[in-house]
Amino acid sequence: MFHIFSFYKFKKLKNLKSFKKKFINILKFNSIRGTIIISHEGLNGTISGKSLNIQKIIKNIKSFYNFKNFDSENHSDCEFQPFKKGKIKIKNEVVPIGKQFYANNSKNCYIEPSKWNNLLKQKDVHILDVRKSFEYHVGTFKGAKNPNLDNFRDFPKYFKKFNKNSKIAMFCTGGVRCEKASNYLKRKGFNNVFQLKGGILNYLKNINQNSSMWKGECYVFDNRVSVKHKLKIGTYSICSGCRKPISLNEKKSEKYFEGISCPKCHDKLSVSQKERFTMRQKQIIDAKKLGRNYFFKKEYQ
Repeated sequence: MFHIFSFYKFKKLKNLKSFKKKFINILKFNSIRGTIIISHEGLNGTISGKSLNIQKIIKNIKSFYNFKNFDSENHSDCEFQPFKKGKIKIKNEVVPIGKQFYANNSKNCYIEPSKWNNLLKQKDVHILDVRKSFEYHVGTFKGAKNPNLDNFRDFPKYFKKFNKNSKIAMFCTGGVRCEKASNYLKRKGFNNVFQLKGGILNYLKNINQNSSMWKGECYVFDNRVSVKHKLKIGTYSICSGCRKPISLNEKKSEKYFEGISCPKCHDKLSVSQKERFTMRQKQIIDAKKLGRNYFFKKEYQ
């Protein structure tokens, strides 16, 4: 069993290269995979490994940057390793919105999963899904708006349509995108901004399906592809043609060909692309018959 740990911390950080050099070795030594993003404004990541090894790296990260708690963390388990390898990336921002925020805003209004439904039922609330459009279509909260943006940097323009007195309830996968967006809006004078504490993952883990306002599944950026309530693995997979999540219903389409295309990309792929993908799929099938692993991995990059 593999333990999956998702986290973020907004804190002014230094020694980014030293952190990367030290912790890439720690990841490798402890057989931990996943991605950690670090910047001068903080860190964010999802990693997976044996539970004891995950606890070691959590302790080491806190010690290296001298803090006691992450701003948010989510824990779950999986029977297989959901990541291909371990990576540490140095970025200008933890989440790119065009401005760095060095510390968590203590005035941010976090809503616990147990109280989230009551907020969503209020008629004067704008429910914003601040994830990418393809994530929204895998699943979202009842009544949530899809900003139809595929770049988080575009959200400042989208927010201009709202009055500064508007009541906004926002959510994302684990909370880090909402944290950044909330800080941005607070600095722009918005006073009624609420965010789901711990994000969708925290909600799905703690709210029973029979009382849930979540519809569909939650896309995750690893080989699980999607998760359901109690963070059980979902039913989506990744199209090898366009790298987008595809549902069981989409697999019934005449435009779905395993390893080649799906309804989203079939008509957009060139003849040469389809020929290449067909050859690749044949090689995958042949390798499987021989009991070998093919280098192409069906995971989101």
